[in-house]
Amino acid sequence: MSAPMFLVDALPAGDSFVLDGPEGHHAATVQRLRAGETLLLSDGRGTLATGHVDTVGKGTVSVALGARSVAPAPDPRLVVVQGIAKGDRGELAVQAMTEIGVDEILPWAASRSVTQWRGDRGFKARDKWAATAREAAKQARRPWLPVVGGDPDCSTKQVAARLGASAFVLHEEATERLTTVPLPSSGEIVLVVGPEGGISDAELAQFDGATPVRLGREVLRTSTAGVAALSVLSARLGRW
Repeated sequence: MSAPMFLVDALPAGDSFVLDGPEGHHAATVQRLRAGETLLLSDGRGTLATGHVDTVGKGTVSVALGARSVAPAPDPRLVVVQGIAKGDRGELAVQAMTEIGVDEILPWAASRSVTQWRGDRGFKARDKWAATAREAAKQARRPWLPVVGGDPDCSTKQVAARLGASAFVLHEEATERLTTVPLPSSGEIVLVVGPEGGISDAELAQFDGATPVRLGREVLRTSTAGVAALSVLSARLGRW
């Protein structure tokens, strides 16, 4: 089993570090790390350090730092515009997409989204997605933490403005396949995933700069469509 990873604001230049706060509590109380065990520390921005536990206190772990590495930022970046889904399906999508390797997730208030994020509820929901991504990144031992959202619920107009030269919309009536469309070697790939009711014709018309694509004959749930599409892209881009 690989060593557990913990996220820190920044890694010091020295050879020792005290892990405290929520991460220290998790390491000492939940993971129950003991002296001599190995762990990983990351700043979520590419830097990863191997450490060995020296001592364990109440909610703190003293770590002797070892080898460090810096992973380059992913290129091209994989951005998913995820239609806001009801219940926990959105969080399930965020968790799995983070484990697969998504670099940015934008919550989209699609016209057919059953759940609407408004006011304080929107900020709380977005923060929950961010927390889900953070924990999934730790589970996957990702040195780069994905970015979640800007506005809690991007409008269709905002999504359309974000679409660049390499943008794709998952759509069940599309004729082109994600397995064969041309992909850029650098920059950004934006993938739009609709909510439970799918993407309306009016929304698709606003995304006129994007290419509608499909994965196969099956119609996937909103919580799995982005995961499947990212798997295809990860294989095609050589990430896998």
